[in-house]
Amino acid sequence: MSIMPVAGHRQFVYRRSMNVDAPDMDVACIAAAIGEPARARMLYCLVDGHARTSTELSVVADISPSTASAHLQRLKTQRLVKVFAQGKHRYYSLDGTNVAAALEALSVLASGSRNVFVPDTPGRLRTARTCYDHIAGALGVKLHDRFKALGWLADASDSENAYHVTQTGAKAFEALGIDVEATRKQRRRFAYACVDWSERRPHVGGAAGAALLNVALKRRWVIQDLDSRALTVTKVGRREMLARFGLSD
Repeated sequence: MSIMPVAGHRQFVYRRSMNVDAPDMDVACIAAAIGEPARARMLYCLVDGHARTSTELSVVADISPSTASAHLQRLKTQRLVKVFAQGKHRYYSLDGTNVAAALEALSVLASGSRNVFVPDTPGRLRTARTCYDHIAGALGVKLHDRFKALGWLADASDSENAYHVTQTGAKAFEALGIDVEATRKQRRRFAYACVDWSERRPHVGGAAGAALLNVALKRRWVIQDLDSRALTVTKVGRREMLARFGLSD
């Protein structure tokens, strides 16, 4: 009687390394960063586009400030958040629209809800005011966003949060009466994203922002209060900003 050989079954050996594509590992790391509840709360708090300090985010996440800093560093390493350093303060925001889109997609799956940032800044100051020597408030943020949308300002590759003026932007600013080359030569940053403390979104800071405020005051597009930083937008200002920038109320 012949004996039939029994075929041996291959067994998976866990000690052997698996070939996992780098993108898969990247996704796993990002998912792990988002998956921690405190970090998820901080990320969804930032989806509204407003920047916040680590202290504010620690309150949102119900954790200590030191723990929040560690979590934010993890999120920054995974390029989920970015930070704006301004004086003694550091403001955190989502690192681009792709991050917001991913979080929105996850919220659809989870059917989650988020609280909306509600500023408590007095109305007149929130509408328009000076920030040092440039335009801030809702008006400043709208101008910043419009200049970016028109392609007048572009992100500078050699400095974080900095902008350079494009050729199209240079012609547009020259038409406003701003000497771009002279402004660029001043002993200060030319243009950068200055986080607005009421809107928690950037307005244009630096020499370019100061030059823009100077033009707006000179042409009486805005009038500055004598006893506060509030700016009042005039009828002429509204008309001119609509015609030149496509900016409406």
